[in-house]
Amino acid sequence: MSDETDLIKLYSARILALAAEIPHLGRMEDAQASVKRRSPLCGSTVTVDVRVKDGHLAEMKQDVKACALGQAAAAVVGAAAPGASLAQVTTARDQLRAMLKGEGPVPDAPFDGFEVLTPATAYKNRHASIMLSIEALNEAMQNAEAPVQAHER
Repeated sequence: MSDETDLIKLYSARILALAAEIPHLGRMEDAQASVKRRSPLCGSTVTVDVRVKDGHLAEMKQDVKACALGQAAAAVVGAAAPGASLAQVTTARDQLRAMLKGEGPVPDAPFDGFEVLTPATAYKNRHASIMLSIEALNEAMQNAEAPVQAHER
């Protein structure tokens, strides 16, 4: 009975509301970089398309086919990421991973919306789905910046 109660708490009204309102849904035809990530455990997938300008995320789109937790995480990323630098996204990714493992606090602003997912720390099998959007965004931003860095050498 307590496992069922814990699952009900995990899928709170806030998480379900976030999952229903994911910002920047869709695909971008002329993206600088696109990355697709898949969770082998549950099959959730997220594809992130980006454009980076002056070292900051200028535009993003995301195609999210994930559970409610993965969708909620994508909603947090979609709301927080525009305007962020690669360093901020990398820090948020690392902080989210630590938070889910119970080894750190909620990520710094503007990614502090991940706080809603703190109940998921007890569900290791859900962590990969939660990480998909931020990991795909991080890799896409790295890929988008790679040609710029190559030109600067």
